[in-house]
Amino acid sequence: MADELDVIALKKDRPDLGLKAGQRGTIVLKHDERNFLVEFSDSDGVEYAMPTLTAEEVEVVWRIADHLEGQAERRAAG
Repeated sequence: MADELDVIALKKDRPDLGLKAGQRGTIVLKHDERNFLVEFSDSDGVEYAMPTLTAEEVEVVWRIADHLEGQAERRAAG
């Protein structure tokens, strides 16, 4: 399951969008469990594509949830 702020990799080329398989983007909006608005940007952070993609078109390569676990405990510990 993918969530907002997860990083995905495109599974197949999408020439209609100018995107190639393997390109990475960030989910910026989760429409529902199967459809996501994904931002693709260059190394300067300039967005060059923001399509809605389906769960079948993407693979999650980095999950925000994996990096948020324990955040509250670390802040409380000071």
